[in-house]
Amino acid sequence: MTSILLQLARFRDWLLGQGNEESPHLALGRRGEDMAVGHLKTHGHKVLRRNFRAPHGGEVDIVCRDKNRNELVFIEVKTRSSDQFGDPHEAVDRKKRQLILRGAMAWLRMLDMPDITFRFDVIEVILDEDAPDPSPDIRHHEDAFPLPDRYTY
Repeated sequence: MTSILLQLARFRDWLLGQGNEESPHLALGRRGEDMAVGHLKTHGHKVLRRNFRAPHGGEVDIVCRDKNRNELVFIEVKTRSSDQFGDPHEAVDRKKRQLILRGAMAWLRMLDMPDITFRFDVIEVILDEDAPDPSPDIRHHEDAFPLPDRYTY
């Protein structure tokens, strides 16, 4: 059964002309998420899940535990090649926050621990590969936005 599904997926990709190639912006985003995970691990976080997708909509790039503050953290990662057009965290608008909130609420319902402390962070990763020093600029915004009052889990 798995081989049939794999063959159908390959055929779909071939039909769409995507093959095995990843678009440049997706590759940049994936690299940024990898770097964000490394940053989190070196700063006392335990990564629990990457790219969590809730059954009825909602998504969270990284779910982790901040071991220093004993908090569950839902993180959105924004990766850009420069900050020429503004800070990447500004792209986390109301619509994006709603997707993150729905994903987080699904995660919290699965935990069924009403007293757990949690927060929402945004990590910006700027990868300017044309710069003389191509090392990434990683900015971690803790408590980037609150949980609106209307949300319950």
